[in-house]
Amino acid sequence: MTRCDILLKGARLRGLAEFTDIAITNGRITAIAPGLTLQAEQIIEARGRLVTESFANPHLHLCKVWTLTMVEDEARANYHGASMGKAMAAIEVASRVKEKYAEGWIIENARRAVALAALYGNLHIRAFADVDSKGRLEGLNALLKVRDEFKGIVDVQVVAFPQDGVLREPGTKELMREAMERGADVVGGIPWIEYTDAAATEHISFCFDLAQQFEKDVSMLLDDAGDPGLRTLETFAIEAGKRGWSGRALAHHCRAMSQYPKPYLHRLIGTLRAANISVVSDPHTGPLHACVQELLAENVNVCLGQDDISDAYYPFGRNNMLEVVFLASHLLWMMAREEIETLYDLATINAGKAMNVPLKLGVGNPAYLVMLAQNDVLEAVRFHSAPVCVISHGKVVDLGRMRELAGEPAV
Repeated sequence: MTRCDILLKGARLRGLAEFTDIAITNGRITAIAPGLTLQAEQIIEARGRLVTESFANPHLHLCKVWTLTMVEDEARANYHGASMGKAMAAIEVASRVKEKYAEGWIIENARRAVALAALYGNLHIRAFADVDSKGRLEGLNALLKVRDEFKGIVDVQVVAFPQDGVLREPGTKELMREAMERGADVVGGIPWIEYTDAAATEHISFCFDLAQQFEKDVSMLLDDAGDPGLRTLETFAIEAGKRGWSGRALAHHCRAMSQYPKPYLHRLIGTLRAANISVVSDPHTGPLHACVQELLAENVNVCLGQDDISDAYYPFGRNNMLEVVFLASHLLWMMAREEIETLYDLATINAGKAMNVPLKLGVGNPAYLVMLAQNDVLEAVRFHSAPVCVISHGKVVDLGRMRELAGEPAV
């Protein structure tokens, strides 16, 4: 190889002492070594800045972004209340916004959020669109259009999500099937919201049936309340194993896990590992969270998600996964340098694995990279600022254009 499309020179890579060059050709990383002497269409001088895999967000309610002003504070108060005992009530209050759902304004809000993702080097999003009798398919149709608009910059996986249940919300099964026919990428679910354990089990079975029919991954919000009696995560993992959906079933939230008796928790972790289930935790959006350290210690793939951006559940957020890492470091009390490095993996390599996207920086892999303003992970997390350069699909992202779409001031 004598030439390449992009040559990144003098980059600092995690775990390496000497500066390194990275060659990119036809969308892939073709060489990683010090002092590469190649002709390149574009040369980017890193000057010792940290270059890593891009970020990924496996959990974002993209149809709801910037709807905070459309709902009462009651939903947030219920969701953030003591032990999250009113989490279901919060969802019922928040669902009122869907009576106003319209494809047009959802597209505008979602476009802004995805442009922010690009600006912060977050190049893969698993984006939930509520599908039910209130919201109909307005959110789904909007997200499909935004997905196509950002193709080649940010890869958006659209999730058909029955937020208010499948059994308790008449007509949802038919809408979910139509959503998959229209091109949704992932089958979503939230079985714990059903009124009975039998209904929750049927909810899970229906979603796996749909996933098998359309050959799609599954993402479910599980046990998202302070009730140790909620056990849909176990049912989900067992069903994934039975269906042969190993590595294709992603569990979100799982907050009740924090209240499980230890013997049951460790048995459950074994079940998750056997079924190759990944877990997404969003510790900044609720007072309880999955047992991240215990899961990591038992070799379960764990990742971090943004979850919400200025909606009924969480007033902040900007699709900046470094900011999520910063918050998680405090909330999980993971502040040793080694732990901070692990958290960085949770927003990059681990998140990619959970979404079945190869994000590891290596020769032969797709070129999804960020060049940060800092020269190590600790400093990058400290400032959680936007990258200096973002490369998606082997091409440099126009950050000025992304800033414009996001409504961010020029720098």
